[in-house]
This record gives sequence, structure tokens and C-alpha cells, in this order.
Amino acid sequence: MTILPVTAPRIVANLPEPLHSGWNRIDGVTVQGRRITIDPAEYFFRYENPSWLVCDWNTVKSALLDAHETQDTTVEQLALQFIKEHSRSTLDPAEVLTTAYAVYAYMFGEEHLKDPSLAAMGVTTRDLRVLTEMGTMMALNRVELDGSISNVGPAWMFGEAAKVVYDLDTREAEKLDELYHGTWFNEPRRVEQIKAHAALGGRLVHGCQSGVEQHMAGGCVAPYGADINEFRRELGAFRDEWVERVRACGN
Repeated sequence: MTILPVTAPRIVANLPEPLHSGWNRIDGVTVQGRRITIDPAEYFFRYENPSWLVCDWNTVKSALLDAHETQDTTVEQLALQFIKEHSRSTLDPAEVLTTAYAVYAYMFGEEHLKDPSLAAMGVTTRDLRVLTEMGTMMALNRVELDGSISNVGPAWMFGEAAKVVYDLDTREAEKLDELYHGTWFNEPRRVEQIKAHAALGGRLVHGCQSGVEQHMAGGCVAPYGADINEFRRELGAFRDEWVERVRACGN
């Protein structure tokens, strides 16, 4: 059962590039070239608070991406201060999607394919496209400061949704899940994603555990200060149900 606010109009966004047609397999999603339409009643498992915190991406690029932490100020403090100074609340989910697409197109640009370690892993242009599109859709999720999950749709379960949309096998989905959450497995990428996610009003929080059975639990961009213990408790309570609902899409 989907929990909806009193009014939940269809979400329509025009993105810079066409999305993969496999998104049409996800309940409530219609993709026609660059246009994506989402019916909240069909798409979301929960949709309790359709508002989001965003910062202008061009301002992030010009004022934050090149900023450096110091002995007195960490990169997390830089991002938090930037959000305090430049963020605003929006009720427009299309704005969230277009902002998120800019964030993830930057984070997963094709220039990264030159990285020898990624080449050794067999990372491809297709992989980067999947990462960009999945990140874009995941931006509609929401976690409150008390740690409760207020908005969640199929894209939360990153790897499972990627299987449905892109016809990936488990090995391919797990590779992408590691790339998304591992931020390339190095400190420069971690710092880069902290700054980039300021455009979405927070930081990337993982839902995965270290055990194999807990992989593919996805995550979201959560506000700084959110109660992560409560977030993990609630996700644990509903994870299996949500995973099964994602797997059922397209069947």
C-alpha cells in the first residue's frame, strides 16, 4: 500500500538525455525520449513528504567543487555550510530530477573510464549511464531528520531496480552497486561526491551492510544531522518487502 499526501500530481520532467526505455518496466514510470512521467500512486512505496532541499547546480560548480578542506574545516563542514547558505526547499520533483541528473552526470562522466583501476574492473560507458540514471531517480527518496523514511520508490533498491530496468545479471548489478556506494574506492572520489551531493541538500547514506545477504539495499541522500540509527532500523524492517516489490516490476 502506497502512503500518499492529499494531492500527488503526476511528475513530468525533461532531462538532458533520453533515459533507457527499460524504465517503463517500473510501475508508474513512463519514459518517452528525454521526458519521464511518474505516477506517484503507482511508483512510490511511501510518498509522505513531497518536498526536497536543493542548491543550484551552477552555484555548486562555481563555489564548492573546487573548495579544499583545511586543518580547521573538513569537507563535510564545507558542504554543510554551503547548504545552509544556498539551499532552498522545493515542492517541484521535476527540479529535483534535473538537479540530480546534473550531479550524477558530473560524478559518472566518461572521463573516468581513463582510470586504470576502473578499466581493470571492466567499467563501461553503459555502466556510467546506469549509475547516472539510477542516481537521478533515487534523488526523489527522502529521509527526515528523525531518521524516518518518508519517500521511497523502487530506485531506492539500487541493484534490484537496475536488474529490472537494464536486464543486468546479479554479478553486473553487484558491480554497479559497489561503484555507486564505494565512490571509486578512494578518498578523492569520496570528497568529490560529498561536495556534489550538496546540490541535493545532504550526503549519500548507504543502506547496505557488509554481509552479502544485505547488499543491494541501496541508499539515499539524507540531510546532515539525520538519525542514522533510526534510518537503518526502519530500512531493516521494510527492506525485504521493498526488494520483492521491485523484483515484481515488469513481470
